[in-house]
Amino acid sequence: MALYRYTASAVLLAFIAGCSLQPVYQRPALPVSAAFPSGQAYQASAAKPGGTTLPAAAIGWRNFLPDPRLQRLVELALQNNRDLRVAVLNVEKVQAQYRIQRASLLPQVNGNAGISDSRTPASVSSSHNPSTSHDYSVGLSASWEIDFFGRLRSLSDAALQQYLASADARQAAQILLVSQVADQYLATLAYDEQLMLTQGTLQTAQASYQIVKLQFDTGTASELDLRLSQTIVEQAQVNYSAQLRLRAQAENALVLLVGQPLPRDLPPAVRLDGQAILTDIPAGLPSDLLQRRPDILQAEAVLRSENADIGAARAAFFPHIALTGSLGTASATLGGLFAAGSSAWSFIPSLILPIFNAGANQANLDLALIQKDIGVAQYEKTIQTAFREVADGLAARGTYDDQLAAQQRYAEAQQRRFELANMLYANGSDSYLNVLTAQTDLYAAQQALITARLNRLTSLVDLYRALGGGWLQHTGDTARSADSSPPKAG
Repeated sequence: MALYRYTASAVLLAFIAGCSLQPVYQRPALPVSAAFPSGQAYQASAAKPGGTTLPAAAIGWRNFLPDPRLQRLVELALQNNRDLRVAVLNVEKVQAQYRIQRASLLPQVNGNAGISDSRTPASVSSSHNPSTSHDYSVGLSASWEIDFFGRLRSLSDAALQQYLASADARQAAQILLVSQVADQYLATLAYDEQLMLTQGTLQTAQASYQIVKLQFDTGTASELDLRLSQTIVEQAQVNYSAQLRLRAQAENALVLLVGQPLPRDLPPAVRLDGQAILTDIPAGLPSDLLQRRPDILQAEAVLRSENADIGAARAAFFPHIALTGSLGTASATLGGLFAAGSSAWSFIPSLILPIFNAGANQANLDLALIQKDIGVAQYEKTIQTAFREVADGLAARGTYDDQLAAQQRYAEAQQRRFELANMLYANGSDSYLNVLTAQTDLYAAQQALITARLNRLTSLVDLYRALGGGWLQHTGDTARSADSSPPKAG
């Protein structure tokens, strides 16, 4: 009989501890191809000295972005950016919410002390005399909901997954910030080069205009030539003003990302054609993104939380069992509060069985099931977006080198064409219209070359981010957990 009672007690305790109505979580199938696209646009670039076989997530942003000025800006952004600061605080907030929910699994114990005075008037007193009574009490009270069907554990699991999702969101925010600072910094470099180009074009056009004006004043050039030479001057002036405005706005955007005014002692900038950003980072397989992309990990944590909510919604159909008790002393006089025989206790078990609530529990379960379906779709869309971003980055990496080389040759050809047209016009063998056309085409080709350099570099930065890079500061650093404090700069 003793063995039977022991076995029954063990089974009951195991039931209390292990019963859960959560569905078994299964990760949705990968909604993309098993490999990234291949073809002419995705051809691998030629291997370069100092290349790497490490995945992007293992490459520190300082190693990926070797420009000292850019490294300093990223360092300041990680310290001061307000969006990243909010993401860090959100992790702490959701962690506190998880601790609150987890506490509901354990008994709640409170200390209490009280005094009550009451007076009964003579008109309602059994002795027909007014009476006054005093009651004093001191003790402990405890309450505990026995989680037979896993409702509280499901809610705690859901809160834990929300906490993990917030930590992944924080990591995604840092990775995005690193790439945003790099992209915006490269944009400011491009505007600087555009301004230098436009300023040089403007000076050349003004000098040419003065020569044509002198010829017009002496009667050796027509007014048409004069006005044609004036158009390139005015167009260059228009472009210079617009580019000056865009450069200022780009720096304002960079200041916002950095979170403070740009220091005056920043290292000198490296020109676009001198940026030594890593180009040959291996892409791996789409399935690798499930572990490397924090936004995918965040979406899956949210999905796990919604899966746990289904368990809580199912448990709401079953009884809630609560134990409430108190232990202490009570006396009609303060002096007798701790005297012999003053002990008092109560034990109040309760069972609440839902019978009728107008379908609220079923509606809550339906809501949890629908929310999980939404979570599955959002998780799959996150994976598809990541796949597309990596594929776009690989296509850019596979084509920009050839485009840039061709654009360089095109600009050199336009430069030679302009020199020949100018020579022919000076010898009186050609019209000024051909000079103007050649100069306009040269200017456009040089602008396109700067834009191609910028687009190539920003596509490499975006590919690094898309592959999960930007969390580590130095290659070889021990990977920090997503909910850890940001590292000190160094």
